[in-house]
Amino acid sequence: MMIPTIDIATRVYNHKWKIDPIVRSLIDTDFYKLLMCQSVLRNRPDVTVTFSLINRTKSIRLADLIDEGELREQLDHVRDLSLSRGESTWLRGNTFYGKRQMFRPDFMEFLEGLRLPPYHLERRDGQYELTFEGRWPEVMLWEIPALAVIMELRSRAVLKDLGRFELQVLYARAMTRIWEKIEALRPLGPDLKIADFGTRRRHSFLWQDWCVQALIEGLGERFTGTSNCLIAMRRDIEAIGTNAHELPMVYAALADSDEALRQAPYKVLADWHEEHEGNLRIILPDTYGTPGFLSGAPDWLAGWTGIRVDSGDPVAMTEYAIDWWTSRGEDPTQKRVIFSDGLDVAQIAALFRRFHGRVKVSFGWGTLLTNDFRGLVPGDGLAPFSLVCKAVAANGRPTVKLSDNPTKATGPANLIAHYKRVFGVGDQQQSTVIV
Repeated sequence: MMIPTIDIATRVYNHKWKIDPIVRSLIDTDFYKLLMCQSVLRNRPDVTVTFSLINRTKSIRLADLIDEGELREQLDHVRDLSLSRGESTWLRGNTFYGKRQMFRPDFMEFLEGLRLPPYHLERRDGQYELTFEGRWPEVMLWEIPALAVIMELRSRAVLKDLGRFELQVLYARAMTRIWEKIEALRPLGPDLKIADFGTRRRHSFLWQDWCVQALIEGLGERFTGTSNCLIAMRRDIEAIGTNAHELPMVYAALADSDEALRQAPYKVLADWHEEHEGNLRIILPDTYGTPGFLSGAPDWLAGWTGIRVDSGDPVAMTEYAIDWWTSRGEDPTQKRVIFSDGLDVAQIAALFRRFHGRVKVSFGWGTLLTNDFRGLVPGDGLAPFSLVCKAVAANGRPTVKLSDNPTKATGPANLIAHYKRVFGVGDQQQSTVIV
């Protein structure tokens, strides 16, 4: 079904229309959240988890920008959402990654009956403290809509005083920027594989949808799909995603010994392998440091399809992975490497040219696809910033993420130090987190 292009500027000018709630559907979320939720429902359904909003860019005082009443209205709207019959039919009957019935009947029954649990919201020192606590399979689905709501309310706050023509010009300039990026990617050739990973920190739903349409037309088969389930369904394209740091963070927090802690990231992937019967075999190795993860990995993981590089020096981490595959008797040219850390055109081009032919190269293009309005309003008030919503506790125990970039580390300082000892993480190169 062909859906007409929306006049975004007019919709933004009239953004109080009820036709434009920020989150339109329970499947206005990333595909990996549903895949992980199914695994959690099967393997750890009774774990209690706390998620918390974390604004890494402290200079942006969200509570000074975003009206608390409007924020609560949007969050309450999300809690009223439920799966529609058409959405359920799509999830039950569609083919994902070549597999029919990716989602089990028991998971679909859970999802069809789900309403997201309550939230807790407070203002503190110019920021919002937004937390969600409850059964892991339920609260984990708050992450993406919570981020989308905050990001779009920030966009609306910045744009609220602009006139209709100012908005038309703003979006015309932003559209031109995206199209110029697409034109810059075309010379990389037909082997380029790029997907939209921009749901979590998008400018708005309508803008993400426009960016996806631009990629469909501008890149053709080089565009492999979107992480956003609702856009994938509406635009009849592939839904893209596997798993994220949340799984090893929670499994690790539940470990009762240092040895169990060391094995937690591999236990996650053993459960994942069993859940998906050999499909979706992409390793995310950086939660507690890529070098240590790969050096200690069981042999069966070397046979998986590939890895996702999401922090640290992407060149160094990919070279490390190539050496690891070679040492395990695997052919790196048959392995896929998905880059997904703060990408924009120049880095995509440089990584593609370096590794094309040595591995199968793919890109998950996120914030700088769906939220690049840098320099387009006075004061640069629409510049992207680093906002995350992380699992911070499991069964009352704090979670920890180390990452290959220590700037991204989360958790209590004493536990970060303990995890570094357990996982043998030495000196790391610190780099600025843009998004």
